[in-house]
Amino acid sequence: MIDGQQTSARPQLTELSNTAVALHREHFGRGPGAAKTHVADNLVVCVLTDVFTPFEKTLIEAGQEERVRETRAIHRAATEGVYKSRMEAVLGRRIEAHMSSIHVDPDVAVDIFVMSEEIEADDTAPA
Repeated sequence: MIDGQQTSARPQLTELSNTAVALHREHFGRGPGAAKTHVADNLVVCVLTDVFTPFEKTLIEAGQEERVRETRAIHRAATEGVYKSRMEAVLGRRIEAHMSSIHVDPDVAVDIFVMSEEIEADDTAPA
């Protein structure tokens, strides 16, 4: 359920997953094999599978998993603003934080977005 609206949850979850896939494709040169998004309270969790590029797979096979983790962490820090703004556009809510983690076997990445509380337009008007 997103913001208590069961009927609109499915299309928004699909749009969030599609946004996560598009961001991965734009920044890594290929999309993940699959994506599934979960929303609970103020959290959005995007689970992506089959995420590694051929280059990253080569490094992992060579025992350089930590290099892949380091590079992905640097990338996340460098693109945090882009990821946050794209998710904000879909959600209509500000993203306070974005965290990302990878797992090698199985090949999975998780992006977590923490949303701020919604502010009603009427609440911001002077009294």
